Amino acid sequence: QVQFVESGGGLVQPGGSLRLSCAASGMIVRNYHMAWYRQVPGEQRDLVARVTITGTRDYADSVKGRFTIPRDNAKNTVYLQMNSLKPEDTAVYHCNAPTRLFDWGQGTQVTVSS
Repeated sequence: QVQFVESGGGLVQPGGSLRLSCAASGMIVRNYHMAWYRQVPGEQRDLVARVTITGTRDYADSVKGRFTIPRDNAKNTVYLQMNSLKPEDTAVYHCNAPTRLFDWGQGTQVTVSS
């Protein structure tokens, strides 16, 4: 059974940084394209960052230049490094494999506020 455990969220001031972790079990992250998504209550879940099997990365325009998506194959974990955070980055963040979409994990709440 595939499971994603997201962690690392919290309350941060505008301009601050957070590093989210997505620990995967039941699947091997290096064998899938992996992505981070975020969702605000009442809105759709949006993809914000993706890393392909070959290591190509792409980002939503809203986070480009501020977020990166490292992957640690040895730890079977995907990260989301978020810098220069803005209030509009406030959301619940999830990871998943976009071409497969396994069951969603609990996600991790990120709140950007002064």
